[in-house]
Order: sequence, then C-alpha cells, then structure tokens
Amino acid sequence: MLNDVYADARDRMQKALGNLDKEFKRLRTGRASVALVDGIKVEYYGTPTPLNQLATLTIPEPRTIMIQPWDQSCIGEVEKAILKSELGLTPMNDGKVIRINVPPLTEERRRELVKLVKKMAEEAKVAVRNIRRDANEMIKDLKKEKEISEDEQFKGQEEVQKITDEFIKKIDELSAAKEKEILEI
Repeated sequence: MLNDVYADARDRMQKALGNLDKEFKRLRTGRASVALVDGIKVEYYGTPTPLNQLATLTIPEPRTIMIQPWDQSCIGEVEKAILKSELGLTPMNDGKVIRINVPPLTEERRRELVKLVKKMAEEAKVAVRNIRRDANEMIKDLKKEKEISEDEQFKGQEEVQKITDEFIKKIDELSAAKEKEILEI
C-alpha cells in the first residue's frame, strides 16, 4: 500500500521537475537554442501548427537560429508568428530561410531573468509540496481504514518527506545551474 503512495508521489514530483526543466529551456540566455522557438505556433492553412512541424530548425552559429520552412509559401506566416511571440527577437527573411540573431543580454535583463528563474523554481517547489500533502493525506486515509498501523503511518510520512527533500534539492540544483548560465557572459 505505502509503496504505491511513494511511487505515485515520486512520479508526480518527477513530472513537476521535468516541467520546470522544459520551462527553463524556453528562457532566453545569451545563446541560440531551438527550444526558444519551441512553443511558437504558425497559422498554416487555417490551422495553428507548431513551428517544428513546418520547418527545419538549426543553429549554424552560437547566436543564430536558422528556420528553413519545407513549404516556401508559408515563410511569411512563420515570420509573423515569430514577431507575434513574446521572445523579443527579430526574424530576417531572405525568401528561402529565416534567420534569427540572438543578441547578448544586458545586465538588467539578466537580473530580470534570474528573478524569473527563482519564481519558477519556487512554483515548482510549491507543486512538490502539494504532492507531499496529497501523499500524506493518502497515508492518513490508509490509517483511518485500518490498512496500516500508526507506526507505519509515521514511517510513511517520514519517507514521503525524504522524497520531497530529494526533489526540492534537485529543483535548487536545476535553478542554480540556470542562474549560472544566465549570468555567464
């Protein structure tokens, strides 16, 4: 019974950590990354389509993203979608490919991004703590239904706390690494 509770909590906490990692990849540092344009949807024949399903995305240089649409007729729509996104990047269209230069970050923008990283990390920690609360509730319910003893309940809650501490530590490490990457010049 308790192992199911641990497995469920661990699985949900892993998803919260994975989600945070995905969010961090979309944050702009000074380097080009195809993850920056990951969430962009392009209006393609009336259907919002993810950019990576319409074009080849490459990084020819450390500060340049190159987008080569498979269907040349949608190049204007791709450009519009990039301009509409909140990336603050300007695409350059040469008729065949779109290039996006990723400018180096200013000191002020770096500080803003670090604050954003801390906020995102805190939200992930809150999610992990909510999962801990749910797991502890499940353990209390098992005790109420007399499926486990009081000693097992306390041991179970200690184990859930250990799992929670492990994931909080991973979140801190992930956030520290992202802050270092942002502050790197």
